[in-house]
Amino acid sequence: MRNEPGAMSRTVAHGLRCAALLALIVPRALIADSPRPPAAPSAPTQAAPTPAARAQPAPAQPVQPRETQPLQEPLPAGLRPLEGDYVISNFRFASGEALPEVRLHFMTLGKPRRDEHGRVTNAVLLLHGTGGSGRSFLTPRFAGVLFGKGQLLDVARYYIILPDALGHGASSKPSDGLHAHFPQYDYEDMVSAQYALLTQSLSIDHLRLILGTAMGCMHTWLWTEQYPGFMDAAMPLACLPVPIAGRNRLWRDLVMDSIRTDPEWLGGEYRSEPMQALHAAAGFLLIARSAPIQMQTALPTPDAADEFLKVYMDREIPDLDANDLLYQISASRDYDASGGLDKIQARVMWVNSADDFVDPPDLGIAEREVKKIRNARFVLLPASEQTHGQSTDSWAAVWQQYLSELLAATQAKPAG
Repeated sequence: MRNEPGAMSRTVAHGLRCAALLALIVPRALIADSPRPPAAPSAPTQAAPTPAARAQPAPAQPVQPRETQPLQEPLPAGLRPLEGDYVISNFRFASGEALPEVRLHFMTLGKPRRDEHGRVTNAVLLLHGTGGSGRSFLTPRFAGVLFGKGQLLDVARYYIILPDALGHGASSKPSDGLHAHFPQYDYEDMVSAQYALLTQSLSIDHLRLILGTAMGCMHTWLWTEQYPGFMDAAMPLACLPVPIAGRNRLWRDLVMDSIRTDPEWLGGEYRSEPMQALHAAAGFLLIARSAPIQMQTALPTPDAADEFLKVYMDREIPDLDANDLLYQISASRDYDASGGLDKIQARVMWVNSADDFVDPPDLGIAEREVKKIRNARFVLLPASEQTHGQSTDSWAAVWQQYLSELLAATQAKPAG
């Protein structure tokens, strides 16, 4: 078969476009990054949940920070995060279950600054999305825009904390060994564990800023309601504070059903991943985080779309674990922050994107709910070539002007 002139160069160029598109419209925020080897699993025990914080302090043992493993994407020079693990003893879940130990992995950038009373004044908590980890923020499009010298969250000024949520990354999760016998955690449990990390391990009792993306956005709402005096400013990105229902609930149900109904899942005790389930789940995740303008522009022909899908599946599926994903999606089942919005004391800058499949603006929910918050502004970014669907939350250049406004509005005034 005779090669057409330039056929090889066109093939190479198309392959490069596919690779670039993967990073452009479907950043790996839904996949747990580079997990550390799991600790030996602990058997769950039954215990009644307590109305107070369910995380009990661990025996005094200092966290030993260490340098992170190599990142998938290079960071600007000078950004060298440290990582550590905090073990919470006798963690009680909202389900009534308990574990003798729960591990919460985290990374930090910068150094804490304390006032004359020993209180940390420059802590910033960043909360990632479903299936991600603290590493999800360590990309040029996020850290490269915000963490550098003179940038809004310059690590020379701020102490940035990047936890892996319970069930994610290198924190305790089903794939550590308990599989489907891992306690059925929910968003309340995840926030409770994060609170224990800050207050009991890092000795932080106040945040300059809490910023969360997607799932982390929903966690931000819970944080601001459960600990209303804990932070100066809050920036929820890409979510709603209401129960997950309608289309948002349906796509999650479809992901979970694809796992539970796969004969190879074996009630969570599979020895090899149930590939049919993961293939279906990865497809739903692709659509949930996608952007129509970006996809139509980059994939203008049937062949281009088909080839992109193959490249996407080849990249994403090997990093998925069926039990971990099932739990991560299920954790949103009883989420509802709408009833406590009037408790929020922090100044809130809430930003969604008009091309967000998960939280579409057509519903008018954000405009209704923001009225319940005493000091909040809601911004809807119009869909454009700069937005990326729900993934817009990881493209800081698109919304950093609103972060700048929020930080300026909550800056402490000099004494006198």
